[in-house]
Amino acid sequence: MEALRIIEDEHQSLAAILHAVRYMLKEIGQGKLQPDFRLLRAMVHYLDAYPEQRHHPKEDQYLFARLKARTNEGADAIARLEQEHAGGEARIKALEAALHQYASGDRDGFDAFGRAFENFADFYRNHMLLEEREVLPLCRKHFTEEDWEAVAAGFRDNNDPMGGTRETEDFRRIFSKLVAAAPPPIGLGGGPYEDD
Repeated sequence: MEALRIIEDEHQSLAAILHAVRYMLKEIGQGKLQPDFRLLRAMVHYLDAYPEQRHHPKEDQYLFARLKARTNEGADAIARLEQEHAGGEARIKALEAALHQYASGDRDGFDAFGRAFENFADFYRNHMLLEEREVLPLCRKHFTEEDWEAVAAGFRDNNDPMGGTRETEDFRRIFSKLVAAAPPPIGLGGGPYEDD
């Protein structure tokens, strides 16, 4: 189904970014790579501009609302996911503050940013797993063809900027550079989240 493909593709893009940044930080920590603060700022900007500002609102509006209209199954999982979506601004601000500390030359800046990033990445890993293991199977069970078409239309209307939908921001270049910096994730057969 197109809707599921779009959602899973967006999750894969985010997982690839998180994996690439984790690898870059490991290389910086081992002295094999110099920090590229412009690239790190672009990464944080992407994490705000797409997952927080676009992807989550689409899930709330097109996926979760339709599922809640069809069934009470999964109500606790959806409530948790919606609450996590509402906390997006605070997560981004914490990541931005840690990156600012690191870029300003603070002695503990690298470690602080590394911790903030790991917290952010762990959050997203668990968040996406909850969606994919609990919510999407319920959608498969309860949605009609009309539901799926509405979800697909909603997700198509506001594509991931990694696809080049915004001319003012070269997210495709950023994505390519980040992903090129990382080795293939371990356990490819087990999904995008089992990379460490």
